[in-house]
Amino acid sequence: MTMPGAWWARLPDPLVDAVIVAVAATDALLSLGYGSGSPTAQVMAALACVVLAFRRRFPLAVFVLTLPASLMLDIVFAPFAALFTLAERSRERRLLVVCAVLFAVASAAPWPLNDLSSRERTWTVVYFFYTLATAAAPVLLGQLVQARRDLARRLVEIEEAREHERLLHSQAVLARERAQLAREMHDVVSHQVSLIAVQAGALQVAAKEPEAREGARAIRSLSVDTLDELRHMVTLLRASGGRATELTPQPTLTDLHRLVTTCGIEAELTGGLPPEIGPPVQRAIYRTVQEALTNVRKHAPGATATVRLWHDGAWYGVTVTNTSPTRPSLPLPSSQQGLIGLKERAELLDGTFRSGPTAHGGYEVCLRIPRHAE
Repeated sequence: MTMPGAWWARLPDPLVDAVIVAVAATDALLSLGYGSGSPTAQVMAALACVVLAFRRRFPLAVFVLTLPASLMLDIVFAPFAALFTLAERSRERRLLVVCAVLFAVASAAPWPLNDLSSRERTWTVVYFFYTLATAAAPVLLGQLVQARRDLARRLVEIEEAREHERLLHSQAVLARERAQLAREMHDVVSHQVSLIAVQAGALQVAAKEPEAREGARAIRSLSVDTLDELRHMVTLLRASGGRATELTPQPTLTDLHRLVTTCGIEAELTGGLPPEIGPPVQRAIYRTVQEALTNVRKHAPGATATVRLWHDGAWYGVTVTNTSPTRPSLPLPSSQQGLIGLKERAELLDGTFRSGPTAHGGYEVCLRIPRHAE
């Protein structure tokens, strides 16, 4: 019985119910003091007040249970409160019209029903239409509250759609920038590195001193390796920045087994996840396992890894744990960009990502994504 945004909307429901029941009881007591105080009327009045506490769960049943008290006594608040709650929660307008007519009949009909003279019949009809017009107030007010609640929900949906549209626009801008960067790397940087490799090859052939030929050979070898890396980076940038992104098959949970068995280290895949989870969640889990196994291969030679898939009532997750290395690793450069990217990917899905060493000298990576991110 509250309007969204009103100050009383923040009051606890039990408190609101207690106030409504108290007001209805006061109205019933005043009616019993001025009218009939028969035991039946008292029972019906008490019933009408008590059932108001359940009007949120059973609005139609509560309204029907207030009608006998309306017939026997001149109470107003209990049936009005029940009719308002029914109008607020029901979308059947025919039902609301029928309930308003029933309330008008119960309020206008004399009690007992056999005591009805000709003059009283005329006033009963007049009072029926008067009560029917009065019953329109809680019905219209309840429908207004329902429409306002629907409007607020629709505004939230529109705002979410706009936010999604802004995200798509930013992703499109980022894709264009990546495509432009790929073109620049291919047309400028790759071309210059190719020239370096050609000049180094020519110097290697023309040089007479062994030291000069060895230096030229090293320069040419490094240039060729750099060129291969640049071409690989250009391919990745174009795949993520052009139309090929939509055509490139994205990894799913079904690809995890092949990833684990071909990662180049001794790894085990345990647990499982429901196959119906959304593609963004599947890609995030796959990329996390891929990056974690790559790091184990680079920085923990001889270690074994365990990939555990898990889920509970609120989360999907994957945990990758590796043992301590059995031999020293090569001093390879590491910028931690892979882990940063995994954390950003998790945050985009309202999830969490953590990584760090274990107590036994190994390393652990854990990704948690809520179920609503599907």
